Amino acid sequence: MRLSRYFLPVLKENPSEAQIVSHRLMLRAGMIKQSSAGIYSWLPLGFKVLKKIESIVHDEQIRAGHIPMLMSTMQSADLWRESGRYDDYGQEMLRIKDRHDRDMLFGPTNEEMITDIFRSHVSSYKDLPLTMYQVQWKFRDEVRPRFGVMRGREFYMKDGYNFDLTKEDALHAYNRHLVSYLRTYERMGLQAIPMRADGGPIGGDYTHEFLVLAETGESEVFYDSAVTDLTFGDREIDYDSVEQCQGVLEEFTSKYARTDETHEEALFNEVPEERRRSARGIEVGQIFYFGTKYSESMGATVQGPDGKPTPVHMGSHGIGVSRLLGAIIEANHDDNGIIWPEGVTPFHCGIVNLKQGDEAADAACNDLYKAMTAAGLDPLYDDRKERAGGKFATMDLIGLPWRITVGPRGLKNGVVELTSRRSGESEELAPEAAVAKLVEIYAAHQTSRGF
Repeated sequence: MRLSRYFLPVLKENPSEAQIVSHRLMLRAGMIKQSSAGIYSWLPLGFKVLKKIESIVHDEQIRAGHIPMLMSTMQSADLWRESGRYDDYGQEMLRIKDRHDRDMLFGPTNEEMITDIFRSHVSSYKDLPLTMYQVQWKFRDEVRPRFGVMRGREFYMKDGYNFDLTKEDALHAYNRHLVSYLRTYERMGLQAIPMRADGGPIGGDYTHEFLVLAETGESEVFYDSAVTDLTFGDREIDYDSVEQCQGVLEEFTSKYARTDETHEEALFNEVPEERRRSARGIEVGQIFYFGTKYSESMGATVQGPDGKPTPVHMGSHGIGVSRLLGAIIEANHDDNGIIWPEGVTPFHCGIVNLKQGDEAADAACNDLYKAMTAAGLDPLYDDRKERAGGKFATMDLIGLPWRITVGPRGLKNGVVELTSRRSGESEELAPEAAVAKLVEIYAAHQTSRGF
């Protein structure tokens, strides 16, 4: 992609309405544009990162054995009346009447709809276990939408639902989701800590939220600092193994880590004083086990091994895909702009031509662009007739992890400059060596297999 042909409406000044870093930088980097309170259009750069995040989510869900699907955004109120949540959910639910005066709603979540799909097609325990998920736009009419995509009214979310014959099977599904979420967040360059949480309107007394520590987080959290030393890494887990998944759950949840809703001072005081921490956290996902809450009220039963109808045990599991983008920026930025982790960067490398119109510089940039593309990389070539300072400022703002700078002086010596956005360190390399190094760097980051 050549920047002269790309749509990147960057802003030089900080927007007055942006209160936190991620909102400010997403507006300045031309990633989003507000269309109304808490609702945004995703411009090309923001959309590109959003799809990278979604692709990683799909990849890890499929790795865990979960099945992708897509449900409608508009739902019948009748389903919610069956579960008893239509009147209980509150004003966050956008209630609508269609032209036939039927009560409809714009789905804030999908427990009722997935339960209806399940009960319509599954009747035997032999078809279990079953976990299905989707990535879909949702709407919750927040009373005070703020902080950009961090607390918007319309948001992009992965929501998954498991159906199991027994509580033990459903808790294995819970653990399986916890493992897959840890892998998902680490691939995005984030440490998201699972913390004991409150079930809220979805229900269930067995739930964990995944929180990224950040000063701008909405939740107050209390934790044993030892949890921040835990990493999942590149270990391989057999998702069918109850023991392995339970082992990961115990490893990552045995130390104290709770949100303010479930915080217990007496338990927290049992943590060695030097390891007690309180901070702010951004919620980027949550997993629930809620038993037969929906299956009993909505008649989602299967014929058990004894031939009797048995309500299935269920859980739901969400990841805030659009919210994650803001959380990643909150955790990865400096005074000059965003610093994308390699796993989610919109472009793998920026190419900056210091003397656009110079025959040798133009040719070298074109050759680099072709070589990177041929190697499976996705470069962004700044071919604008702009001063060098402006080009560097744009690259710093949009946060590509690597930049190759090409100029007549370096080319006389047969080299270009490869710069790390995160460290600021540069080295001079032959053009082909710079491409080879980038290929090696990105080979260490898993690429999505899609779905």
